Amino acid sequence: MSVAVNSSKWSLVVPLKPLAEAKSRLATAAGPVRPGLALAFAQDTVAAVLACPVVLDVTVVTDDPLAGTALTALGARVVPDSPAAGLNAALAYGAEQVRRLRPEAAVAALNADLPALRPPELALVLDTAARRPGRAFLADAAGIGTTLLAATAGTPLDPAFGGASRARHRASGAREIRLPGVDSVRQDVDTGEDLRAALVLGVGPRTRELLRAQPVAAPG
Repeated sequence: MSVAVNSSKWSLVVPLKPLAEAKSRLATAAGPVRPGLALAFAQDTVAAVLACPVVLDVTVVTDDPLAGTALTALGARVVPDSPAAGLNAALAYGAEQVRRLRPEAAVAALNADLPALRPPELALVLDTAARRPGRAFLADAAGIGTTLLAATAGTPLDPAFGGASRARHRASGAREIRLPGVDSVRQDVDTGEDLRAALVLGVGPRTRELLRAQPVAAPG
């Protein structure tokens, strides 16, 4: 039996690798704090998403038990990465799980490494995606990858994240969202330089507290 859903609300799917494997490109800057930093990023991301007025719910796809417990405590639904076939398979599976409950749900995939995410900026991006039916995406701060891919009701998510995903999403027919003032939705963190940029924007409380206790050698 399907559950009625407000068509103006979105269900977000957030993928997260096992923490021991996550954020490998931060290894030099973060050292042994890297798994904890990956969890803090995910917690701040999910908390901001759940505070967004146009978000109905969040599904996190992860096999990490510590992350699963922490993100469930925030209010996310956590499902295992049953496909175990990489990032895009995990996202497609998460979207499938959402639409198994609500077939007409509008679904968006969002990176788990957006520790500076601001709910009003996310709402602006999602409202823009909702203006036309189909798929829409937001490029990352580097202009190469993707931080968000949205699919309105009845549209397959068809994710193509990883590497030069901006070009792949555009080639797949997804509409690129071009908005000023949404830097927090674009600033994912893969490197020490990315972390420095996120800190300038202002990271969430879990990332901030961890870095206060265990500073990371982000480049200046």
